[in-house]
Amino acid sequence: MALAMTLIGFVAGSLPLSLWLGRLASGVDIREYGPDHNPGAGNVWRAGGPALGIAAAALDIAKAAVPIAVARLALGISGWALLPVALAPILGHDFSPLLRFRGGKGVAATFGAWLALAGPIAMLGLAVCFGLFYALRFPDAWTNVAGVTLFSLVLLLTGAAAVVVMFGVACLGLLTYTNRAELREAPRPQLRSR
Repeated sequence: MALAMTLIGFVAGSLPLSLWLGRLASGVDIREYGPDHNPGAGNVWRAGGPALGIAAAALDIAKAAVPIAVARLALGISGWALLPVALAPILGHDFSPLLRFRGGKGVAATFGAWLALAGPIAMLGLAVCFGLFYALRFPDAWTNVAGVTLFSLVLLLTGAAAVVVMFGVACLGLLTYTNRAELREAPRPQLRSR
């Protein structure tokens, strides 16, 4: 059952919903926007504005959260068997076969996976960690990597289950890989002015 849900999660994650929404709502290829030219919610925001960007993020969160929630809550998959199920939608988003294995950064999918894996408090905690680095004006790629690093460290220090910590480490690895081009430049954080 865990293998089947891993495959279903990968397929769900590989659906380029942000790209399709951008084309449907604004008639543009969102990969032509933003510094990274990826098919994610951030570039929907840049191409179509905040409302469309929020809708795209919600779709990307949902496509990760739903298969994990079904596996965990409806099918009772837990422990280490849940780890590949939780990673599958993020991997599908990052390496979508529908986009010649060139997907998005996986940020919204990561949030969706945490929502389904550990609930809204975990997703809120992750958002706070990302928000801290965003408030310090870290570039997007560094915000992504530093945010999930801090969140994983908090999990480790608070005695979270080993599988949960391992999922955090895996998310860090994936976000580091998908942001690798932008991470070559050192961050120059500074406090945001009011």
